Amino acid sequence: MNDPIALELRKALDGPWQQVRQDFRDQIEPDMLLGTPGESIEAQRDRVTSQLVRLASLGHGRVGFPEAYGGTYDYGASCALFEMQGYGDLSLLVKLGVQFGLFGGAVSRLGTERHHDEVLTDIMDAKILGSFAMTEIGHGSNVQRLETTITFDPETNELVVNSPTPSSVKTYIGNAAKDARMAVVFGQLLTPANNEFVGHGVHAVLMDVRDESGKVVDGVTIEDNGVKGGLPGVDNGTFAFDNVRIPRSALLNKFADIDDEGNYQSDIENENARFFTTIGTLVRGRICVGGGAASAAKKGLAIALRYGARRRQFEAPGHDQEIVVLDYLAHQRKLFPRLAKAYALSFAQNAITESLQELHGDTRADGDAPAKEDIRELETRAAGLKAISTWHAVDALQAAREACGGAGFISENQLTQARADVDVFATFEGDNTVLLQLVAKGLLTEYKEMFGDLAMAELAGLVTKQVAEGLVERTAGRAGIQRLRDIAKGRGHESAMDDSGWHLSMFEQRADHALETVGKRLRRANKENGFELFNDAQDHVLFAARAHIDRCILEDALESMEQMPDGEAKDLMAQVLSLYALSSIEDDKAWFLEHGRLNTVRSRAVTSAVNDLCKELRPHVHTLVDGMGIPEELITAPIATGEQTTSYA
Repeated sequence: MNDPIALELRKALDGPWQQVRQDFRDQIEPDMLLGTPGESIEAQRDRVTSQLVRLASLGHGRVGFPEAYGGTYDYGASCALFEMQGYGDLSLLVKLGVQFGLFGGAVSRLGTERHHDEVLTDIMDAKILGSFAMTEIGHGSNVQRLETTITFDPETNELVVNSPTPSSVKTYIGNAAKDARMAVVFGQLLTPANNEFVGHGVHAVLMDVRDESGKVVDGVTIEDNGVKGGLPGVDNGTFAFDNVRIPRSALLNKFADIDDEGNYQSDIENENARFFTTIGTLVRGRICVGGGAASAAKKGLAIALRYGARRRQFEAPGHDQEIVVLDYLAHQRKLFPRLAKAYALSFAQNAITESLQELHGDTRADGDAPAKEDIRELETRAAGLKAISTWHAVDALQAAREACGGAGFISENQLTQARADVDVFATFEGDNTVLLQLVAKGLLTEYKEMFGDLAMAELAGLVTKQVAEGLVERTAGRAGIQRLRDIAKGRGHESAMDDSGWHLSMFEQRADHALETVGKRLRRANKENGFELFNDAQDHVLFAARAHIDRCILEDALESMEQMPDGEAKDLMAQVLSLYALSSIEDDKAWFLEHGRLNTVRSRAVTSAVNDLCKELRPHVHTLVDGMGIPEELITAPIATGEQTTSYA
């Protein structure tokens, strides 16, 4: 790539992990990550497995694992690598995520030296393939209520894994149907005490499900989930356990263990706290899923934009040659706001990956455990960003497919398969609607801690004060963001449409008002009416969560832009982020009008500004596509390369 502006954009989007991203670009070849349209499911599964093993041989499986076992880079780098892998076949991406992120990550983060010494190197090198067996037929999102049991038998010093009900069967488990030799299995841990069994909540064990020859272990039943709506190269399946006996040492014991006398021990006494600590260490999965989906969206938009810049339809009066379709405002409207959102999400993804590394990396500069508030903020943002990013991917790939007309429906152009594959990203690693409720819960927990049981009159004054103080706290250390606020133009200023400070103010007003009002609405909740009040306010709750995450995305994006050197690339980025902000405001016009943040004149001005920005960005489309940093070797769709041999209608 020779375009200096595109190179500067790519540098900004690459963020702190420029080296791991560039290593990927330098190393990758199409046959390492891509497949052939029309392959049978069996062929795709075989191809994906062989690609996984090949990538592991190149060191991809070692990124983010402990150096003591041959790991490379840092923990956050594994998220950046996963994003880059998202430009390939999404079946392979998911397979990589299951093997190294979920299965390997659980062994690494929940296990201790006894597990690491035994299997971690072989997991990184893909010599042991495995599964992450959490989801059950009866329980997916509500992990605390899993029905699989893991019972300690003191007479044999063994754990007994059992599926006691049909709804306790593990399902949708990646690697299960074909490849997994081992699995990390989650279930309710039971130990004997005073002639009865006592439950300690959800724990995980590392166990064999097949022997080295591939034969299924006695007591384990494995079935294939069969044909799915997407991800044909992933061998999803089910596990059922019939009193399978495994050694006591199979318990992944970082946070809890059973000692030699058969006594349950944990430094975290509260069962709920222990559960959330355990699950919290696996937050990387949600961060990776959001980043991988966002990469698929970028690639789809790149294909559609390159095709749109070449494809012609209809003559203008007085012209013989048909018009390039990307010159039509309607076509620009379809793609450019989504491209702008892709840029903004890239910055937000970098920011949350940095937080992950800071809080969960193997070493912390201060040597202390991260604060509870910081962990909650990371988990809240990870849940919300995963939801927004995966919904964006579904939307962007559908828009890209439509923008390419019949050509977009041809398999060789990759959009239909990507659209089908990314569909499930909206529900795995957490259903998006449930995740936004988790975001709201985190925000409301902070809200409750701030205000306690104050009377409504006292609350109203304190909310205003706290919002202002919270603004100061959030911007501490973010001088660029504060500078934008300081120079923001008022809402009546004629040129405010292009002002980043004004955009930020609008996002903040929406988020703060939504949280304040939902907090007041739920303050009357008690044990008797709590569920009914929350259920009746779910639309409000979800809006508050989305508004909060939207604000976080814009803040992260603007902060990253402010750190760019002055010049044409930064100016172009400012236009892109203005389009992102104004498109979001336009989509939410009803709220801004209803709450007096816009009048009808200003509302129409927002739409005009979006139109103007689309036209202004049109000459820079190739720079913006190149600036996303997608490896050119992986953009093989004929309509994007200009090499199609078929005439598409």
